[in-house]
Amino acid sequence: MPLTSSLSVAASATLSSALDLATASAPVTVRAATTWQSGTGAGKADRVFSDRRTLAASATEDLDLAGVLLDAFGAAITFARIKGLYIRAADANVNNVIVGNATSNAWATLLGATGTITLRPGAALGLTTGAADATAYAVTAGTGDIIKVANSGAGTSVTYDIVIIGASA
Repeated sequence: MPLTSSLSVAASATLSSALDLATASAPVTVRAATTWQSGTGAGKADRVFSDRRTLAASATEDLDLAGVLLDAFGAAITFARIKGLYIRAADANVNNVIVGNATSNAWATLLGATGTITLRPGAALGLTTGAADATAYAVTAGTGDIIKVANSGAGTSVTYDIVIIGASA
């Protein structure tokens, strides 16, 4: 089944200062965007997982990148390489969403085996490899394929959106 996908991360800001007769400004705009055609080499991706997920208070879950996640049509997905990742904690969350530090078989190519990223309510993480990058972030089935996601505290559940774009080889 063909897949065409893209992911972009952008930032813009304008710093300004009122002067005697004018206002000076220093605008900055940066954007990283990648589009992948269907396939498994450089500039290509053939697998996508997307979901809105909820974790109970103090709960954790392990997302297995090799053969357990299901695509939109119910087929099991096995990623060999991750080319794009998007995770966003819901605005209405009270607790944080913690990504990383799986107890076993951690997908360590991004954060290392024990690293984590804390997504406060409304925060998002966007990662994209360049179109020329065929290597991307490797997934090793059975030893390096688990992304742990955790609710940082008790009392309330958390909701997050996740999109993973990658290749099967």
